[in-house]
Amino acid sequence: MFKQIINHKGFWRSVLYLGVAFVIIFIFIKWAFEGFTSNFFDERNPYLLIGGSLLTGFVYGFFVTYGKFKNKLKK
Repeated sequence: MFKQIINHKGFWRSVLYLGVAFVIIFIFIKWAFEGFTSNFFDERNPYLLIGGSLLTGFVYGFFVTYGKFKNKLKK
């Protein structure tokens, strides 16, 4: 079932879109808690901020998309 889900048409595209959307919303919310100051980006290593967020977004997008496609294929 796992192979069928990850090879389904549109699975990886959905993972990408959900992951990127998650990263944008996550960074925006974290920035809002800091008060929308420019120090938010200056105080952090940009490679770790972007890299860590993209990795987290990929994991989030994968699990959410996997659940969505699993329910879709069950029906």
